[in-house]
Amino acid sequence: MPGLDDLIPNAANIRKEAALKEAERAEEYARLAAAAEAEKHALIERLSKPSGKSEEEKIQLASTIIQRAVRNGLTQVQVYRFPNTLCTDRGRAINQQEKGWENTLTGIPKEIFQLWTDYLKPRGYRIAYQIIDFPGGVPGDVGVTISWGDD
Repeated sequence: MPGLDDLIPNAANIRKEAALKEAERAEEYARLAAAAEAEKHALIERLSKPSGKSEEEKIQLASTIIQRAVRNGLTQVQVYRFPNTLCTDRGRAINQQEKGWENTLTGIPKEIFQLWTDYLKPRGYRIAYQIIDFPGGVPGDVGVTISWGDD
């Protein structure tokens, strides 16, 4: 028959065991948080550089997105969403709708604006860059919308 010490372990030993388990959980959380942060950093790094797509590929992609929206009865479509860190001012000029806000764009968001300027604007399309979420009350992601309705 097991002894009392086997059935009811010493409280000090239990506290040590619990502290070790808690430390293991904290270590795993920190490891996962670091991995998520590294993935986010890599994504932002990739988005901040040119896409590498040719003009023809970009035009075809825009055409596909617009045609799908039209088939669904829409007069506008969000074509892109990106972190405000891809703006040189973290989206401040976009949020304030300041003249020259487009000069704060980098990477792919800048490519989209150039594609609109070169090919879509002359054909009557409009573009809007706006902050679309405010985590913790501060500007977050930027959405890019192309529209073609009468409004």
